[in-house]
Amino acid sequence: MTATTPRPAKPLSGLLAVLGRIERLGNRLPHPFWLFGVLSVVLALASWALSAAGASALNPATDKTVTVHSLVSGEGLRMMISDAVTNYATFPPLGTILVVMLGVAVADRSGLLPAMLRAAVARVPARWLTFTLAFTAMVAHAASDAAYVVLVPLGAMAFRAVGRSPMLGAVVAFVSVSAGYDASPLVTPTDAVLSGLTTAAAQTIDPGYVVTPLSNYFFSLGSSVVLAAVVTVVTEKVIARRVAQMPEEDEPEDAADRTTLGEGEGEGTTTDLLTLREEERRGLRRAGLAFLVYAALIVAVMIPSSSPLRGEGGSIVESPVLTGIAVVLAVAFLIVGAVYGYAVGTVRTGRDIPDHMAKGLREMAPILVLFFAISQFLAYFKWTGVGEVMAIRGADLLKSAGITGPVAFLGVLLVCTCINLLVTSGSAQWALVGPVFVPMFMLLDISPEVTQAVYRIADSCTNAMTPMSAYFVMTLGVIQRYRRSAGIGTLLSLTLPLCLTMLVAWTLLFYAWWALGIPLGPRAPVR
Repeated sequence: MTATTPRPAKPLSGLLAVLGRIERLGNRLPHPFWLFGVLSVVLALASWALSAAGASALNPATDKTVTVHSLVSGEGLRMMISDAVTNYATFPPLGTILVVMLGVAVADRSGLLPAMLRAAVARVPARWLTFTLAFTAMVAHAASDAAYVVLVPLGAMAFRAVGRSPMLGAVVAFVSVSAGYDASPLVTPTDAVLSGLTTAAAQTIDPGYVVTPLSNYFFSLGSSVVLAAVVTVVTEKVIARRVAQMPEEDEPEDAADRTTLGEGEGEGTTTDLLTLREEERRGLRRAGLAFLVYAALIVAVMIPSSSPLRGEGGSIVESPVLTGIAVVLAVAFLIVGAVYGYAVGTVRTGRDIPDHMAKGLREMAPILVLFFAISQFLAYFKWTGVGEVMAIRGADLLKSAGITGPVAFLGVLLVCTCINLLVTSGSAQWALVGPVFVPMFMLLDISPEVTQAVYRIADSCTNAMTPMSAYFVMTLGVIQRYRRSAGIGTLLSLTLPLCLTMLVAWTLLFYAWWALGIPLGPRAPVR
């Protein structure tokens, strides 16, 4: 049977044309490393022009006049050279993400994280599979980008095992990981990165302000459940019917032979590839027990009011456990990863653990390189005072126009959602817009935690509908294993309804959260 690519409908043709132009425009953008280099040059020229024009603003928070300093000066040149190492070494997200990833690397390299994801969807009744897969993806955000690599093909296999389209399973996994990237019931490395960048931006107004990785935890937890439910409803009511209406096509033999259906009674079971071996089940049990012991030990030590793990005045919220959550998470991942590894044989000696850490950090190299460029740009931005002047002037403009919080939130959502189609790196985009939006909103009495929560929505939902994402291309490759004729339009027609519905639902959830005054996280009131 010869496969031919079906002609897209007219509305889809128009959308594909727009996405094609976005893709071509995005391809002309330099690598994010060079993008921040270019932006640094633009900042230097802008600071020179604004300084020459005598640009300034009165900071109402400190009652001091902020002036713009030129990078194109002897003082600016000395700062760029002498502070380069310090800018990088003190970059807020750098240490946090490295510490967390030391533990995550052990859990990943030992096989614990892939086994947990497989266990989450193994032997799940068919009627619950979509929600289970979607919510598992929310949990998988703790594994960062590894969630894509493991869960997208896993979703395809799981759906095929219960007699449903593997394309549908791949799409559910991809959209849940990608469009819901900043929502999770767990504290993730992304929380550490975003909070570090938000802290740096907030300190241009209040030098003592600190945003913790837990600042959006309650909102993130609630969002993960709501988004998993949205994905389930839209998939079952819309996407499944769309897949069923696609012209029939012979499945490639290698895909057909890839899995073998297990025995089931109406509900269906997972494939042999999804079924855990006995040693893997034993490893998961031991890892779970180790985690419970670790958590119980921390709780036991924190019970006395004079515990060293409590903050000033016996505070739990300001305790070292929460302020140092990166270390707590790293140790947790390290312990459960090592216990699992010893049980299954992926960790045989003590030397294997630092080896796993080293290999995990090696995969962090691209992020570390990007962080160098971002850290220098943010340091320049802060030193010149351009961002602070822009924030003050912007806040004054919003106040004079009578623009309130809800309207301002919508503006941030629209701007960042559009940017996200081209700049798909969440940390890069937040480093770009955070230094303006965070202090601007602080001057409008909107906390950095609230601004960051709004950004989470804009940074996530369009991830699964832009060809600029490397994982969009990866998912298309997975789908093509089962349908040779599938192209960008095929995948887009399946992800677009999910992405747009998630964007609307998540936005409404935030406004409801804000209206009800529910805290975003520990010591993080929404207003």
